Amino acid sequence: MKLLLLNIKELLQVRENAPAKVAGKDMATLPTLKNAWLLVQDGKIKNYGSMDNIPTIEGFKTIDCKGKMVLPAWCDSHTHIVYAGNREQEFVDRINGLSYQEIAEKGGGIVNSAKKLQATTEEALYHQSAKRLEEVMCLGTGAIEIKSGYGLTTEAEMKMLRVAKKLAANYPVAVKTTFLGAHAVPTEFKDNKEGYMDLVCGEMLQKISEAKLADYVDIFCEDGYFTVADTVRLMKAGKKHGLIPKIHVNQFNAIGGIAAGVKHNALSVDHLEVLTKTDIEALKGSDTMPVALPSCSYFLSIPYTPGRELIDAGLPLALATDYNPGSTPSGNMNFVVATACIKMRLTPEEAINAATINGAYAMGLSDTHGSITKGKTANLIITKPIPSYGFLPYAFGSNCIENVIIKGKAI
Repeated sequence: MKLLLLNIKELLQVRENAPAKVAGKDMATLPTLKNAWLLVQDGKIKNYGSMDNIPTIEGFKTIDCKGKMVLPAWCDSHTHIVYAGNREQEFVDRINGLSYQEIAEKGGGIVNSAKKLQATTEEALYHQSAKRLEEVMCLGTGAIEIKSGYGLTTEAEMKMLRVAKKLAANYPVAVKTTFLGAHAVPTEFKDNKEGYMDLVCGEMLQKISEAKLADYVDIFCEDGYFTVADTVRLMKAGKKHGLIPKIHVNQFNAIGGIAAGVKHNALSVDHLEVLTKTDIEALKGSDTMPVALPSCSYFLSIPYTPGRELIDAGLPLALATDYNPGSTPSGNMNFVVATACIKMRLTPEEAINAATINGAYAMGLSDTHGSITKGKTANLIITKPIPSYGFLPYAFGSNCIENVIIKGKAI
């Protein structure tokens, strides 16, 4: 099927030869084409150009985009959308003065979610997660990474990843899966973290690898969770099974995890709310993508990732939602982009680059997603009539999306 978008007010992120990622000053450049047309065929971007020079095209359905912007669908490289139930009581506890760490010490947090998930059937877990995926697709997400980590047993972790794979099979979005067994230490291993690491690096990794359930391996490198030594151990173990590392790091403390991630070729280091000059130096010259999760900072009332400092240091930056039941119960990438501009001082150009082309890089999808490039997957957002693309983060409380196209089909 052919789909022809006509009279596009401005086509955003147009790149004839798209780089894998953009960094530093280049993040301020967002290539666009005004008064444009875009042709989609067989789920891919076939061609585009100016309305002044549109060729004769036959056998297509048209969408008139007069007054509207068209841009690549969002690439959300950090989510936990496969989970059971919710944790709204912990939200109330935080309002009443408890910290994230204090709630965890009371038996809440990740361990609480693990108990719920272990007691939930795979079918029920799938249906809960599918609703969330459908919601984020309607909000413009066309590629998504889904982590495990709320199972904390071999079978429950595999159950989460099987659900993520089933979502990938049943929905047109691109899905990448990440094994995050080292998300927290389960209650039964409370006094034996080494024993739990043996389980994660041994039986869990072996079975998940044999079942081909994960693309990446991840760990929560943080005081009170897992050390830098634990992180290095898991990254090495994951590589033996062909799993590329990613790391949750520097959410509350800087303990050296970023340098370890860079040394072991982590695809991304995520959170980074607390960042030192040493961390920034470690990232320079590496292939590791820093990923900020501003809606997590918003929800937990913790510092925001110093995105301005990262970009000004010549580094790239990606944006993601961290969609999860405890610290970010939202998968709205539009809010993430707006919050990055409002709270992290990114320009609209930088934020859109971070949420598209750099988000794709953080999932290993640079060749197929993240830009308007011939041959790439036709994942597109069509806005409502708006005055400029700066209006997207400006109108942070409004839904500016009129239509979402995934693999060439409107959803």
